[in-house]
Amino acid sequence: MKGYIPDIKVEEIKNRASIVDLVSEYVTLKKAGRNFIGLCPFHKEKTPSFTVTPDRQMFYCFGCGEGGGVFTFLMKIGQMTYPEAVRHLAKKTGVVISERISQKERQEVSYGEQLIRINEMATGHYARNLASPSGKEALAYLRKRGIREETARAFRLGFSLNGWHHLRDFLEKEEASLENAEQAGLLVPGKDGHRYDRFRGRLMFPVEDLSGRVIAFGGRILGAGEPKYLNSPESGVYVKGRNLYALNRAKEAIRRQGCVIVVEGYFDLISLWNAGITHVVATLGTALTKEQIHLICRYTTHVVALFDPDEAGRKALTRSLELFLSGNLNARALVLPDGLDPDDYVRAYGGDRLLELINGAPSMVDYYINHVLGDQGGFEKDRDSLRKAVAFIKHIENVVDRNLFIKRVSEKLGIDQELLKKEISRARPPVTDDGTIRGVYTAEIEKLEMGLIHLLLIHPEKIVPVTQTGILDYFTNRDLKNFGETLQSAAAGLQPWDAVERVSRLDPGPIREGLMKKLMEARPLEEEKILDRLIVDTTRQIRRRWYKEKLKALNPDIVKAQETGDTDRCRRLLVEKGRLLKEEKMLGI
Repeated sequence: MKGYIPDIKVEEIKNRASIVDLVSEYVTLKKAGRNFIGLCPFHKEKTPSFTVTPDRQMFYCFGCGEGGGVFTFLMKIGQMTYPEAVRHLAKKTGVVISERISQKERQEVSYGEQLIRINEMATGHYARNLASPSGKEALAYLRKRGIREETARAFRLGFSLNGWHHLRDFLEKEEASLENAEQAGLLVPGKDGHRYDRFRGRLMFPVEDLSGRVIAFGGRILGAGEPKYLNSPESGVYVKGRNLYALNRAKEAIRRQGCVIVVEGYFDLISLWNAGITHVVATLGTALTKEQIHLICRYTTHVVALFDPDEAGRKALTRSLELFLSGNLNARALVLPDGLDPDDYVRAYGGDRLLELINGAPSMVDYYINHVLGDQGGFEKDRDSLRKAVAFIKHIENVVDRNLFIKRVSEKLGIDQELLKKEISRARPPVTDDGTIRGVYTAEIEKLEMGLIHLLLIHPEKIVPVTQTGILDYFTNRDLKNFGETLQSAAAGLQPWDAVERVSRLDPGPIREGLMKKLMEARPLEEEKILDRLIVDTTRQIRRRWYKEKLKALNPDIVKAQETGDTDRCRRLLVEKGRLLKEEKMLGI
């Protein structure tokens, strides 16, 4: 789709967009001087190194080196192509872009967007089914479970008709790709070579990503039958362990409440939302994963795990303990009384009573002590319990949490704290820092050349006059020289200038990271004379260094030619040295 969006529209979108507002939808930011900081969404870290600079409309992570502008951020966070990011941000900023897409443009649409378009078409189809006479059974089921119509609309609930080809027929009528529908998990191939609907006679729950795009579905059967819940398979746009149901809708409430409630199922979440509890997310038919913990950490460090009270729910809660603690989260656990799951409890007692229980939920430490260890009689009598406890505690990274666990476990089971500490120390692997900088700006990248390129980036009006002096011929770093030539060509055209976007297109590495850091830290020089003097001084030093290195490289060759008696080569080298010295003198450097 690139090339079909006018540059003037792209500029209008960038001018209307606020990078702070955009990033805040995905990362909790705090003001720090003229910048904003938060935990990087692109790598795991405990100390914020992700920085957003509003006056430059850019972001940069000093931990992993990711950086860029509003479009780059959307492309990375939402796995979008450039045109997809532009169109997505256009909708958010109210900029109207023609939706008419040519045949050629259709062919250029990314594979991911094709799957999302198919999912969006299916969402509309299922929603129309629910509102039609054929959906009255599903509507009656929702009413029976106390789900209001506005809640059903908010979550875009739908109904898949009980047949083998209702969705397939709809997609064929719309001239949509059945192959893409199969890849998205909506259709399944039959032995006869035809494709059939995967979801039949089910209440449908669209699963949205952080940008609100439908990436998958969950379907609940209304009557008897197995499985009770059927979920989309993983696809090019959907990985179960990397998403949380309703996080895109709950993220603002999570920020306001300073806490997130984690439940297991679609209906548990919708029932809580229906009761006015909106800072809640749900896992997607799988055990909690590190990627999901990382998603939660973007918005809060306080979690309440509210899993079903059955054996499977308790096991899932126990498995989650380690992940919560290793993610440095302040976690609490709640098992509801009377064997009720969250959906049953909130319908029986209401949202206020549930919130009281949530606010009084015990810490993960207390839950582990009272429900996981229980009354096992002490480690001395049960070596297996000792090994299990050591294996659990060794993964707790936070020193305070680890010591608190050691203290409470030793008290509960009557084992010496020091002995337990020694066992855990032996079992703990060497600590590594996931936030290590991938590429460091060092002397390997010529600082003078980097400095000049940076000046040209923030003062594009100087690119043409400076590069016309031939200074790029004196660059010793080939990548910086190539980038300088790219800037020269771009400045000669009529396209809008965006330094951040241009740097973000560079391959990851020291040059990209070095320029990103400079763009984050520096501001344009307002005094023209100071800028010109700085450019003249920098270009003079670049030339001086180039001649110095050239002359230095000639000396050993001259000595070698003299030692071997190669008079012709020695004469040529001396002539070359004389020429360089003369040029250097003429240039006044």
